[in-house]
Amino acid sequence: MTAGRPWRGVLVAIPTPFRDDLGVDFDRLQEHVRWLAEAGCHGVAPCASVGEYRALSDDERADVVRATVQAAPPGCAVLPGVGGYGSRQSRRWAEQAAAAGAGAVLAPPPDGYPAGDAEVVAHYREVTAVGLPVVAHNDPHDTRVDLTPELLARVAETDGIVAVEEFSGDVRRLHRIRDLCPHLDVLAGADDVLLELVLCGARGWVAGLSNALPRQALRLYDLCVAGDLGRALPLYAELHPAFGWNSRPESVQAIKLAMECAGRFGGRCRPPRGPLAGPAAARLRRDLGRALAATVDSVPVLQVSEAAGPPADICTVTGPGPSS
Repeated sequence: MTAGRPWRGVLVAIPTPFRDDLGVDFDRLQEHVRWLAEAGCHGVAPCASVGEYRALSDDERADVVRATVQAAPPGCAVLPGVGGYGSRQSRRWAEQAAAAGAGAVLAPPPDGYPAGDAEVVAHYREVTAVGLPVVAHNDPHDTRVDLTPELLARVAETDGIVAVEEFSGDVRRLHRIRDLCPHLDVLAGADDVLLELVLCGARGWVAGLSNALPRQALRLYDLCVAGDLGRALPLYAELHPAFGWNSRPESVQAIKLAMECAGRFGGRCRPPRGPLAGPAAARLRRDLGRALAATVDSVPVLQVSEAAGPPADICTVTGPGPSS
């Protein structure tokens, strides 16, 4: 984390772990936050889309944010998602994040309503009024509003908007954003355009598959920041198939299954999200196996035992994961 700029670096959008009865498993949540911090991640983002915030009660959502802040060690930033159906709801979640001790918030446009430009600007004024730095979250695939560079420039006129997480997948937008609002940091959102965006000046990454691959992801990010294409490109090629799952509609299920493949607890999703199964699950296992077997500077990041078989077979789901 950059001092005074907790939105920079590798931030992981964390899933919400659920028990078999679909209650929130706070012990596993806090253990995962500590594990990511120990791996070197610069921060975490609870209650973003990956965290299934729409499926949480108000009390659960507040408790998830508090538990995350409590578990994060010094130097690990917490940027809760403050998405809500309306501006009042998003402002309330920003106030809750501030009270819990978060350093900034991740704010999508209004959720569930195709707001006009003036309404979007007014929405962000509500969120910034709380006083925490605000990272605008642009994922037009998940919301009904696209924060185009032109609209973002209007939003960025509001004090307190410090960055944008770009999840559109269009790498050309970074250049337009820098032209229109050069004071904003651009953060990579979609995992599978990470290299392109960081090489062109993105100052951070709100990552998804890093829940299962933190060491590989951090190494790739460092190589990209250093402009070391000779080592970054081969590693990116091995990770890219797995990274692509972060841009799919079933990304939450995929990330939780990927965690199981990596020996972590992913667990179930709350309905209506069902488990990733059949050919999709088999493909995810193959992609994760390839990523887990990736090498960094000719040294395997994960030593695969002989008994594990070839990389495509090393993803074995254990515990009560999404397939249970």
